[in-house]
Amino acid sequence: MDVRLEPLTFEQAVEFFKDKVVLPPREFERLWGEYKNLAFTVSGIAVLDVLKDIYEALLRAIEDGRTQQEFAQQVNEILENRGWKGLAPYRLDNIFRTNIQTAYNVGHYRRLTDPEMLKARPYWMYDAVNDSRTRPTHRALDGKVFPADHPFWDTWYPPNGYRCRCGVISLSEAEVRRRGLTVEDEIPGMVEPPGQVPRPLVPDPGFAHNPAKVRWQPDLSGYPEPLRQALITRAKAR
Repeated sequence: MDVRLEPLTFEQAVEFFKDKVVLPPREFERLWGEYKNLAFTVSGIAVLDVLKDIYEALLRAIEDGRTQQEFAQQVNEILENRGWKGLAPYRLDNIFRTNIQTAYNVGHYRRLTDPEMLKARPYWMYDAVNDSRTRPTHRALDGKVFPADHPFWDTWYPPNGYRCRCGVISLSEAEVRRRGLTVEDEIPGMVEPPGQVPRPLVPDPGFAHNPAKVRWQPDLSGYPEPLRQALITRAKAR
């Protein structure tokens, strides 16, 4: 029997990314806090058509399960066909990993907060990769368990920085007991990495919020002006 393994679409991640609007960097920077999660931009690229091409390449990567290498090749082909110089591998990796990880974690959050899931698995554990690339602040949180509705997750639901690979694991009460885990109540304020001076335990700048908490709403009156105008323009085009 010929068995072919095909990537499965993570519908909640696709839904989140499709809701984004494309903005030039200058307009994007006028947004504040969590509203940036409703928009997409690439630093240093102000041409809207090019930004839209990169956005579409990322959307296809999420929908089809494409690799970082496939995304990078497609984006550089797009740029070169427009007469632009291709992006450096580090920038392409940053764009890919940060956006894909954000979409995945938002989709994961929407599954974890399903009422039936919350009832069965009311605790969440922060999960860092713990290799040489892991940030000390993220490593300090690895394995810490908080209730799913704890304010900790309003600040520390991943990703918590560019190229962050952290995730969240849901746990039942029985699993917490069986594994001898402690359910935390207080959010640590400082971390002392081995051989380094203590530092505040905070996410990277721009990532101190839960990307799944702000969603598109039909009433745009409370949105920042650049985002409101972009959403109105998109609605008219549809």
